[in-house]
Amino acid sequence: MARYPLLMQRALDALTELPGIGPRSAQRILFHILRERREETQTLLDSLAAVKARIRFCPICGNLTSHQTCSICRDPSRDRGLICVVEDPKDVIALEQAGKFPGVYHVLMGKIVPLDGIGHEDIRVKELLDRAAKNAPREVIIATGSDIDGETTALYLSRELKAAGVKVTRIAAGIPVGSSLDFMDPVTLMKALEGRREY
Repeated sequence: MARYPLLMQRALDALTELPGIGPRSAQRILFHILRERREETQTLLDSLAAVKARIRFCPICGNLTSHQTCSICRDPSRDRGLICVVEDPKDVIALEQAGKFPGVYHVLMGKIVPLDGIGHEDIRVKELLDRAAKNAPREVIIATGSDIDGETTALYLSRELKAAGVKVTRIAAGIPVGSSLDFMDPVTLMKALEGRREY
């Protein structure tokens, strides 16, 4: 039976470790790279190396940045009394593309998934609670996904924040159950934010 050369097999194995990349997708990507001119391949490699070396998570909110803090946390026009809590940095991008949100964000870097052994201590919950205690926001909007784990996370955050005297709201239903924010169109996202309810 014919096999790929060992170097190619290692590359294929590494590609299939990426989320959403199966064996066939890995093959397509690798063969595309092999067909490309060396300059194009080097540009891709240099870009990935630069991202890995220079992009970090904002120490305030957890968003992506190449600076000390992210552009949203640095923006003096943002309403720091309004914090929108999301699961991942890609959710910040989705909400920002939707436009009109005047506040700041807090990225949890995941959600509570009891079946996988992921608890509140494994995501950025403590940082959120510390931030709320320090800055006393007038409202925290929970914008986690509407799947079971997103709802579990929202319930936990709501309980903890309310115990600290913080007003907590949840984005409106309009986002289909089980979906992620980064798959939503901008209008749906803005309507969900505008129609948030007290939680």
